[in-house]
Amino acid sequence: MRFIFRLLLNAVALGVATWLVPGITVGTHEPVRTVVTIVFVALVFGVVNAVVKPVFKFVTAPLVWLSLGLFLLVINGLLLMLTSWLSGLLGLGWHVEGFWTAVLGALIVSVVSFLLDVFLPGSRDRERRD
Repeated sequence: MRFIFRLLLNAVALGVATWLVPGITVGTHEPVRTVVTIVFVALVFGVVNAVVKPVFKFVTAPLVWLSLGLFLLVINGLLLMLTSWLSGLLGLGWHVEGFWTAVLGALIVSVVSFLLDVFLPGSRDRERRD
């Protein structure tokens, strides 16, 4: 259950970033296909975050410490670009235009994910039970 909750939370956050940031695009304009695409991109994003992010954080730990955590935005932007590349390989049609667009998108995804996690009723209780 927690996996589905996190997937939907990531999908909403990626959808907001796609909607707000001009350089992040979905290859379709049909609402249902757009939602399905964003959900599949959220799945790819979740796998990238689970597999690649810990490695990036370990390797760049000194930079994260020296920048007081701000380098995590760069890491998250790179992970969003990796998600865009993998989405292109899978034919999902979701694309991030460049590095700074990815960093802005990652910032929006992080903020929206945090806000949804804090304000959705029972989200903290679900983590304790699962």
